[in-house]
Amino acid sequence: MVSAPPDSLDPVRAELLRAARASADAVLERARADAGAVLREARATADAVLARARQLGTADAAAGAARERTGAAQDAWAAELAARGEVYDALRDAVRAGVRRALAEDPDARSAVTAAAREALGPGARVTATAAGDVSAELSGRRVDLSADALADRALERLGVRAETLWEPP
Repeated sequence: MVSAPPDSLDPVRAELLRAARASADAVLERARADAGAVLREARATADAVLARARQLGTADAAAGAARERTGAAQDAWAAELAARGEVYDALRDAVRAGVRRALAEDPDARSAVTAAAREALGPGARVTATAAGDVSAELSGRRVDLSADALADRALERLGVRAETLWEPP
């Protein structure tokens, strides 16, 4: 067998092949490094997005809970005010009934109310009294209402802020 004569370009080819392999290895290494950096950056971005989403979710949940608490407090206050109104109405009805009863049953009480009406407007006042004990008086376009309901309502109005004690526990 005949061997081929050595080619003078073999060392150049070998060097070019070695340089190409070295260059390919360097490109591959840079590509791996770049891919790792991109992957790390993507993971960091994903972690940041996830953390922000958790923060926003927590903030939204807190805001929602605050809205629920506010709504519940408003509902409770509305219910309490409605109950207070019912208690006050019942008290007013009871006081009115008591004053009506006192004026209807007690002639001295009726006389005192009639005298108060005359005193309020003067001796020339026209005083009207009913069998139920209601009294009113008029003089020169002025009028005084001393009906049982008016007397009871004025008494309750004079309670003013002391009426708040009605809602306090005993």
